[in-house]
Amino acid sequence: MMPTLLTVILNWRTAQMTLRSAEAALHALEGIEGALVIVDNDSGDGSFETITAEVAARGWDKGPQQVRVIQSGRNGGFGAGNNVGIRAGLPGGVRPDFAYILNSDAFPEPGAIRALLDHLLAHPKVGFAGSFIQGDDGAPHRTAFRFPSAAGEFEAHTRFGPVSRLLKNSIVAQPIPETTTRVDWLAGASLMMRMDVLDRIGLFDETFFLYFEETDLCRRAALAGWPTDYVRESVVVHIGSVSTGMGGWKRIPGFWLDSRWHYFVKNHGTAYALGATLAAVVGGGLWRLRLLIQRKDRGDPPHYLHDMVSHHLRALFAPGKGAAPSNQTRPAE
Repeated sequence: MMPTLLTVILNWRTAQMTLRSAEAALHALEGIEGALVIVDNDSGDGSFETITAEVAARGWDKGPQQVRVIQSGRNGGFGAGNNVGIRAGLPGGVRPDFAYILNSDAFPEPGAIRALLDHLLAHPKVGFAGSFIQGDDGAPHRTAFRFPSAAGEFEAHTRFGPVSRLLKNSIVAQPIPETTTRVDWLAGASLMMRMDVLDRIGLFDETFFLYFEETDLCRRAALAGWPTDYVRESVVVHIGSVSTGMGGWKRIPGFWLDSRWHYFVKNHGTAYALGATLAAVVGGGLWRLRLLIQRKDRGDPPHYLHDMVSHHLRALFAPGKGAAPSNQTRPAE
């Protein structure tokens, strides 16, 4: 019996981009048994109606990879929206063998999805597999990472060669792998997951609105004995930040700080979370001292360290009131 694959694309106010992503996915899914579900994350801008009409007009709802469009009913963020699609299963509620999440601004090359599926089939003890991601300009994106740690926070915020060499085993952002390899976690723009693993560890933690949710999921899988592999042969073009606006952040948003705090507290405890924040502040302070004598880009949004400290102190002493500056809005993915 052929393995079955459920592909999930989450949409939030990017209807035309989502349709482009679905079209690319359908080409890459040729010959694979399964279906594709597009989840509209309560866009409220007509996206659901537009996508539904286009899917019917193109005949995708009756194709070999049946495409369904469903409404999440609430804007719960990236993990919650993908969970809606995964829980929906294949047509008729049938459980798939694998689930594949694809960003609405990501476009798999023809063999990209097959490469992930073949890798998981050939390596039954691997839980998740993700793609090599490149921009539409052909530039590769860093998507392979180590799990965050206090030492990694100090290294990342200090930005100093000798410190990086000393803490080389704690650097979170890894060099772009040239071959298929084992990693701690991968960005969720193109990620295939074994359903047996999700049945054991659960789906995305919906406390994370955006960011750190795939980090947490991969960590839970790793702790359960199911590692994650980066599959170089799977190539996906990703525009990036279309829904989140990350490239244009003028202030670090509250949802990112919420997710950072929750990740460290959940996985390491409150004391460790405070230590990780202290490491970031000390490292960031040393970096800013260097900027007094060196002309370099600060590399952080304005008020970054102040917002992090004030947010985490509020989260510590007034749980539920840890939001960052009030002018920040929360996108869906």
